[in-house]
Amino acid sequence: MPVGIVTGASRGLGLALTRALVDRGWRVVVDARDEDALRREWGNPPHDVVVAGDVSEAGHRRVLIEAAGPSIDLVVNNASTLGPSPLPPLADYPLDELRRVYEINVLAPLGLVQAALPRLASGARIVSITSDAAVEPYEGWGGYGSSKAALEQLTAILAAEHPELRVYTVDPGDMRTQMHQDAFPGEDISDRPPPEDSVPGLLALIEGELPSGRYRARELSKVHA
Repeated sequence: MPVGIVTGASRGLGLALTRALVDRGWRVVVDARDEDALRREWGNPPHDVVVAGDVSEAGHRRVLIEAAGPSIDLVVNNASTLGPSPLPPLADYPLDELRRVYEINVLAPLGLVQAALPRLASGARIVSITSDAAVEPYEGWGGYGSSKAALEQLTAILAAEHPELRVYTVDPGDMRTQMHQDAFPGEDISDRPPPEDSVPGLLALIEGELPSGRYRARELSKVHA
């Protein structure tokens, strides 16, 4: 049974991906900051370990690694934070808030990978969830977008430094999630696709043989349908 870690698995893409992995026979260690939501979604499924906590804390990351065991096949850095809502322009962005965004979106994923590296099996996958805001200069998205740009660069360098692994950055596209709603408060986002639509593209990377790099999940879904 392959073993993976998926952060931020109480809702949205993390929840949808973990459900798909469990259905395919994976043992998955999941986490989220909201313990109630995590327990509500993952009470007692057959192949998972539920660990509530904040991935930006080193102690919590160590617990995730220990729960996964001696050999890990997959790490999905999905947990992230949008930052303040409504999204402020950079001129008004509170630096304490920006620091928190970077702690969760950049430093925590790298810290989890650092802790997991000694246990990663040959050919294991590292998947960092990114956004088009990492490459497009959208007004108001300076905090979140710049954090994802930093995550993309860290992930690309990890791929160069660890050719024995498959290291991916994946843009899932716009999704009908709470984070997306928070980014557009008061707007109707019902036209956005559900996160489940991005899962086949992620599975193509996790279970396929594509080289390390940056991918768009929905493009992969079409190719590997």
